[in-house]
Amino acid sequence: MAYCLANDQARPAAHHLTARGGNRVAGLVSQTSKAMRARRVEVSGTQTVAAGPQRESADPGDVSLPAVDPEFNELGGSGMAAKYSLAVAGARPNPIAYARRLWVARHFIVTWATARNQALYSGSRLGQLWQVLTPILNVGVYYLIFGVLLGTRQGIPDFIVYLVAGVFIFNFMQTAMLYGSRAISDNLNLIRALYFPRASLPIAITIIQLQQLLIAMVILFAVALSQGEAITWHWLLIVPALCLQFVFNTGLALVVARFGAILTDTSQLLPFVLRTWMYASGVFYSIKIMLGKHHVPGPLLWILDHNPPLLFIQVIRNQLITVPATKDPKIAAGNASAMFLPPHAWLWLVFWALVVGIGGYLYFWQGEETYGRG
Repeated sequence: MAYCLANDQARPAAHHLTARGGNRVAGLVSQTSKAMRARRVEVSGTQTVAAGPQRESADPGDVSLPAVDPEFNELGGSGMAAKYSLAVAGARPNPIAYARRLWVARHFIVTWATARNQALYSGSRLGQLWQVLTPILNVGVYYLIFGVLLGTRQGIPDFIVYLVAGVFIFNFMQTAMLYGSRAISDNLNLIRALYFPRASLPIAITIIQLQQLLIAMVILFAVALSQGEAITWHWLLIVPALCLQFVFNTGLALVVARFGAILTDTSQLLPFVLRTWMYASGVFYSIKIMLGKHHVPGPLLWILDHNPPLLFIQVIRNQLITVPATKDPKIAAGNASAMFLPPHAWLWLVFWALVVGIGGYLYFWQGEETYGRG
């Protein structure tokens, strides 16, 4: 077991151990030099004459070592570590100290995330342009399938903005989880070569997805303006909503990162889980309108209404889309269903962000000493 010095005792303990270790090495060198001189020979013609005394019964390769340090012999390794305030190298700190280490490593996290993000499309001909083309193409495919072929745009105000917001916001969570599940297994060489808080990797991956979301949000704003939506102060509320979702996504990435370190098949199972979650989050249609056509038990309806991705999506949709006034009760009812938000929706966003963010942090922290082992 390897030990390292505690910060407050590093200098005096290091001086003491260095002095003791220096004497021990000096003794060893002295003993070795004497043994080598005793065996030195002079060669004259074909006759070899010993230059010094030599023990007949001794092994020519035998070098006597200095006696064991009496203090070490008395206290043992654990006792010496306790006496000189040494800690186990790589030991898991408490959650608050671990958070401090993450804060110290913040520049490494952001720089690593930015470099990885820039390298994602470096091998393609269009390069970073794919960061813009990918969300546009995704929206085009989903609009054709759900908006045109399946007719889910019926009864939804400004369906194209409604769809784009749903796709971009859910994709932020989806990619953070998918890439987060491989945060440990894909970076084992880095983990084994350097010591840093392992939570840096899932956090950096979530930052990568946030950087890509910011590009997608520019597209979303452009689409909203092209559809006649006016810029209002409500658009500013999108910023705190995205901050809360970042905390929520980071917690999820930390959870699946530990799962992925334990079970490497996690990244293969997640797409099925996320696809089910996507259809339950009203990304392409209004959950309220769809459920209105069927009898759904009250508890299940409540769970769907408070589904975290749906809450994030609906809050941002309500800031972007202005529902036109109408005297037609049927259209008004459809608009209300499409833009429905449960009571205290913002409080629910804070609740989900704190529960999942802190819970994911603590869950990942518990396995800190196991990552990269074996």
